[in-house]
Amino acid sequence: MPDPHFVHAAFSAIAERYVTANHLLSMGCDLLWRQRAVQVVAEWKPRRLLDIATGTGDLALAVERALPETEVLGTDFCRPMLEVARRRGLRRVLEADALHLPLDSGSFDAATVAFGLRNMADYTAALREFRRVLRPGGHLLVLDFSLPSGLLRPLYRAYLHRILPSLAGWVTGRSEAYQYLGESIEAFPRGEAFLDLLRSAGYTSPVCLPLHMGVASLYTAEC
Repeated sequence: MPDPHFVHAAFSAIAERYVTANHLLSMGCDLLWRQRAVQVVAEWKPRRLLDIATGTGDLALAVERALPETEVLGTDFCRPMLEVARRRGLRRVLEADALHLPLDSGSFDAATVAFGLRNMADYTAALREFRRVLRPGGHLLVLDFSLPSGLLRPLYRAYLHRILPSLAGWVTGRSEAYQYLGESIEAFPRGEAFLDLLRSAGYTSPVCLPLHMGVASLYTAEC
């Protein structure tokens, strides 16, 4: 499991260039993935939504723009990332550990976490904490990297472990954060393994939607 001290230090160091690095290193695909996530969330029509590990607020801001009637709260344990999110216009933010959210049980209709669960110290404990703050019948959306299948997988791994850290080091000055990225993607459960993780954390009706041939995956489930 990831070391929270390393994760906090790494993301604090790259906060100011995080958005630029994401768009560049994913060749803009991260924008399309978040757009698909927003489309899913819109179908739920949530009154209150919690965006966990909001980082620089990319997904939370996209939800606010698409669903102006939805009250969105973004949480993260990395203050420098939240400061960037505030400057970008995210109205409601809270500095908090995702494994111990200082929020009432059953207080949100939906929760989202984009590219953040993979960095948490205990996936199952985190998922159970997300379920605690969701009302009965509420929805969870998890968007994260996975690994493509077939001939694309070795090519993607070469990019992930060899090319991407060098490019990221040039953009952010912190290539070690992106060496960790590849390691964390390899270790993160994907596909049916992640659906089993959702079931073990008490969720129902889990679904996996691969994006761009499995480079990323969008998971949904209900409480």
